[in-house]
Amino acid sequence: MNNKLLINIIRWLAIIGMPFLLATFTVRVLIGWNSPGYPGFEYPRIAPDAYGFTEQERLDLANATLDYLQRPEPAEEVIYLLEDLRLPGTERPLYNPNEIGHMLDVKIMADLFKRVMWVLAVVVIGGLAFLLTRPETRPLGYKTIMHGGLLTAAILIVVGILIGVAWNFIFVQFHELLFPAGNWTFAYTDSLIRLFPEQFWFDFGVIWVAGILIQGVVLAGIGYFLQRR
Repeated sequence: MNNKLLINIIRWLAIIGMPFLLATFTVRVLIGWNSPGYPGFEYPRIAPDAYGFTEQERLDLANATLDYLQRPEPAEEVIYLLEDLRLPGTERPLYNPNEIGHMLDVKIMADLFKRVMWVLAVVVIGGLAFLLTRPETRPLGYKTIMHGGLLTAAILIVVGILIGVAWNFIFVQFHELLFPAGNWTFAYTDSLIRLFPEQFWFDFGVIWVAGILIQGVVLAGIGYFLQRR
């Protein structure tokens, strides 16, 4: 493999990988967001629980659920954290067996995304480091940052438009792609829906898309500035 071909492969891997790295990174940031955390930010902005959770109960139970997702152990080893949760003021489990099964799948998928994020980080950051540390390829490295940022912005503009005009379709297709059929549908009285209603996820999606879009625009601007300099 000649040197020019290798450089082009590294460059395009960095450009194509950048949107996906930013997407997975932003999801991890939102899940790990503390003080007050995404639920604490979101609950005052959406309708209260129609079946009796107070806002504080909702917040405590949601944070306990997100804590489970952030644990480094495999899902099967820490699912007891959710199995031990109880409906406020009762000895009844917060989550029924179907909800527990879904949350096992959710953490397995979240852990997979985390591993993918680290692989993408090696590809993108390593590729950029390779280009930027060599004087002869440094201008190409600047251009790679700009093009990766532009690709990210372009993809996220399309995703943002789709969320705005076809949210229900995207929500259903996303779950059908990632989870077994019937594994992710619940009654309105189930705790997962009471804690995480559709509006919760719609707003999450808007923040996620906006965050990635901003990062893409900033990177494109940085790459453009470095080229001009």
